Amino acid sequence: QVQLVESGGGLVQPGGFLRLSCAPSGSSVSINDMRWYRQVPGKQRELVATITSRGVIWYADSVKGRFHISRDYAEDTIDLRMYDLQAEDTAVYYCNADVDGRNVWGRGTQVTVSS
Repeated sequence: QVQLVESGGGLVQPGGFLRLSCAPSGSSVSINDMRWYRQVPGKQRELVATITSRGVIWYADSVKGRFHISRDYAEDTIDLRMYDLQAEDTAVYYCNADVDGRNVWGRGTQVTVSS
């Protein structure tokens, strides 16, 4: 059974940069759309960015121009490059994907933006 594993979270100062990565573990037949979500305690999980199997990209308004999602279609990994990070970007970031017809979540990685 395929799992998604995130990496790259951490503590960064306002205005800083972080790169998150997500990779599948285990074998799969096909991975379609891949996404990054984030969640702050006490709030709903928020969709941050999506990249489809055909390369169509969508961003939440709150991150447009600052976050960039990319995908390696050979490895089915995705990255999220986050520039000019602000305190309001602090959250647990989750990778999500449609894998062999199932919706699969990673366990999340913490991003903290603080001086």
